[in-house]
Amino acid sequence: MTMNVDTSHSAASSRRSRRQFLKRASAASTAVASTAWLGGFPTIVPRGVLAAPGQPGANDRVAVGAIGVGGRGRLLLQQLPESARLVALSDCNSSRAETFKAEAKGSWPIESDYRSLLERNDIDAVVVATGEFQRVLPCIHACQAGKDIYAEKPLTLYVSEGRSLVTAVRRHERILQVGTQQRSMEINRLACEFVRSGGLGKLRQVRAMNYPMAEVSPQQPFPAEGVPSGWNWDAWLNQAAWREFNREWTGWMRWRDFAGGEMTNWGAHGVDQIQWALGADHTGPVELWPIDSGTPGQVVARYDTGVEVHFVLEMGRGPMGGAVFVGEHGKLEINRNKVTSNPPEIAQEILKALDVPEEERKWSDSLALWQARWHMQNWIDCIRSRQQPVADVEIGHRSITVCHLVNITRQLGRRLAWDAAAEQFRGDDQANALLHRERRSGFELPA
Repeated sequence: MTMNVDTSHSAASSRRSRRQFLKRASAASTAVASTAWLGGFPTIVPRGVLAAPGQPGANDRVAVGAIGVGGRGRLLLQQLPESARLVALSDCNSSRAETFKAEAKGSWPIESDYRSLLERNDIDAVVVATGEFQRVLPCIHACQAGKDIYAEKPLTLYVSEGRSLVTAVRRHERILQVGTQQRSMEINRLACEFVRSGGLGKLRQVRAMNYPMAEVSPQQPFPAEGVPSGWNWDAWLNQAAWREFNREWTGWMRWRDFAGGEMTNWGAHGVDQIQWALGADHTGPVELWPIDSGTPGQVVARYDTGVEVHFVLEMGRGPMGGAVFVGEHGKLEINRNKVTSNPPEIAQEILKALDVPEEERKWSDSLALWQARWHMQNWIDCIRSRQQPVADVEIGHRSITVCHLVNITRQLGRRLAWDAAAEQFRGDDQANALLHRERRSGFELPA
């Protein structure tokens, strides 16, 4: 069995970026200025975020603004490369931004309205780490303001807003990196390339196991509570229909008004690996159908190559950040920064080509599941070169679209035919209506 190793410019450039980044980072003993715990995430603040002697001059570093500084947003900011610097924060919960600023010992101004942040001339790019129901509108506004973007996943709440975002990125010639950071992990790159180049022989099936959808939002609203000080509840709701504040809504990933559940949360990573391994970055399945009745249910998605991806619900039995690929030569499980196989020789062959410095391994181990260092470095490099990043907006849109299609199949409980080029279901008005959502007045997408 042989594997064709990718020698493309983008792969080589990514490896060089990691080497260059490591040289800078290791000079300060893994570049850690302080460690603490914020909101359940390890806080690691590199020299590149905070002012320090010997740092590159301000004009030589990409100036970054942050839109959303919750748990994931904080962690991303704490992994900014030294070639970037944080300039300003924005969060509709200003007390959360103040807490981050104080605990990170920063002096950044805080804008209560992200649009004020986008108007600043001293910002080149933004990290948008809001919830998925809040994400697309500030990303499009950032494009219009001439800012490049790192957008967390899930990229979208529904399919058509993703196409609107891709259109805006292309029209305004922006760089948008989607936060599916496994695209910048060497093990994942090699494993997906192995499958794509035929290392498993003919694929018989792909199994994705851990991705249920969100619950239907309650018909009876929760009782109104007082809005906490500093919280702009109207801005937090974004496109979602108005409702009075209640803490239950802040667990938004549970509810279908705000999220797609684990199908779009971890599924954004897992499906992205499936798309990558199948060579389907700019397309998707052609047909979907339920394995059994009920919502959420198990779904099959068939690609035009004949490969079937089975979305089964066997929680805890498979990779959260990937899938199991079953081919004529054996099984390969791709997870975050990890591969296993049966027979084991398949994974061993992939790992022979792995070339990751020890320092990078330490960083990967220390941040475990949350590592995004190299992914953010690729984003900064592409801001400078104007080349497309490894998780370009079109790639991210196509991957999360598959997640939305699986959830739509679950909702309707019947077979659907998908036209990936037109991004429409074939001859199915009911299904096509679910590709869109009504947005609240004041939060419409720009024409």
